[in-house]
Amino acid sequence: MTTIIGGDDIVETVAGAFQYISYYHPADYIRSLGRAYEIEQSPAARDAIAQILVNSRMSALGRRPICQDTGTALVFLRIGMDVRFETDRGLDELVNEGVRRAYSDERNPLRPSIVFDPLFSRANTRDNTPAVIHMEVVPGGTLEITVAAKGGGSENKARFAVLNPSASVADWVVETVPGMGAGWCPPGMLGIGVGGSAEKAMLLAKESLMEPIDMAELRQRGPRSREEEMRIEIFDRVNALGIGAQGLGGLTTVLDVKVRTFPTHAASMPVGLIPNCAATRHAHVVLDGSGPVHLDPPDLSDWPDIVLERSAQAARRVNLDTLSREEVASWRPGDTLLLTGRLLTGRDAAHKRMADMLARGEPLPVSFENRVIYYVGPVDPVGDEVVGPAGPTTSTRMDKYTDLMLERTGLLAMVGKAERGPAAIDAIRRHRSAYMTAVGGAAYLVSKAIRGARVLAFEDLGMEAIHEFDVVDMPVTVAVDAEGTSLHTLGPAEWRRRIAAG
Repeated sequence: MTTIIGGDDIVETVAGAFQYISYYHPADYIRSLGRAYEIEQSPAARDAIAQILVNSRMSALGRRPICQDTGTALVFLRIGMDVRFETDRGLDELVNEGVRRAYSDERNPLRPSIVFDPLFSRANTRDNTPAVIHMEVVPGGTLEITVAAKGGGSENKARFAVLNPSASVADWVVETVPGMGAGWCPPGMLGIGVGGSAEKAMLLAKESLMEPIDMAELRQRGPRSREEEMRIEIFDRVNALGIGAQGLGGLTTVLDVKVRTFPTHAASMPVGLIPNCAATRHAHVVLDGSGPVHLDPPDLSDWPDIVLERSAQAARRVNLDTLSREEVASWRPGDTLLLTGRLLTGRDAAHKRMADMLARGEPLPVSFENRVIYYVGPVDPVGDEVVGPAGPTTSTRMDKYTDLMLERTGLLAMVGKAERGPAAIDAIRRHRSAYMTAVGGAAYLVSKAIRGARVLAFEDLGMEAIHEFDVVDMPVTVAVDAEGTSLHTLGPAEWRRRIAAG
């Protein structure tokens, strides 16, 4: 029997699904992260998890994005052979129209992050299209749609290898994860695809991330296959690395590990590894010809009741408008700071443009003398907001500019996400600077500390323009001090030792 599905129904369903996942975490993720919060012993990691959970509830209530990076739009279509589409447009066009509507919704605009030309101009498409679409034709009379929003921080940490057939996939994963750093915003999931060909292994890994988190249930009932045994082994060994939430050191780095396989050539063992971040976002719907599908809101009782508390003894208040190099030098890794005052912003495109201007001997449009910069690309505001969700972006992408900015502009310190590389740490040490982290995956929460925002330069770069934020008690953690000591080295090493000691 033929099922007729209208093109407008596909557009409306896709648009609604992407809006939905921008502010609702999957309930299984919240329950799993809540369990991780309960057992976490590292104060820094526990606070990071608390911020992610509080941010998630705030986003659900306010219907604003969990993370400022509202991701590459991924769409998986399973098309029933008995389905006929009532439209003169192609499926790609329908899906992209749905994405366009979702990201341009005035009630909750989502940040467009897709650049049309990946090699040269890298101009933003302004509507987050085109989506990455995967289609499969299957028996039946329905259209199954899975949507996901994949942030750049976690996607950039995807890894691939062709192993010797006799090699251990578990060993390779455990050896690979530390090199991924914390830019993928743990705690999250690891998706592993094994077999097929190079592209098939990566697709298997990506598809596995759409599965529900069920590690607690798996451990309780016990493994029923060798793949499930491997999942548990990798889960235990990765968490024993002590990387912890946001790479600060702690008990929980991953909430689950997924494994999918496919037959492969006798001479090969292709393996794909893709992490999912703390802003895990995906949803599944089925169209049966009866009209568009709208997802029901989750039960807010799934979110744990957490109150963020920061005592005067636990946090130091910092006035950004009077900050001195001497005060920066007094900070130590792990210190919690509450920033108040004027904070500059800038990320990839702005740094490249400034570096080019300095190379040509041109003055910069903004003075960075004795200022702090925040690596961020915020979401546009709505209503009475001064800025939309504004969480940090991965700082290692700015490592190549760090020495230049510190040496040539008088910049005092930086705020971003995850660790810094050796060259950046050396520059921080030589210039007696410091680097602080805000929690990735807590963008809406962070935005509540921003009381004013204006664009100062490079307005044509959109979300990558240089802004000036007026912040009040914005929470950050000192990650690299003026001596070049890194919390992302100290924390995991300490917790790896504690976990090994039992």
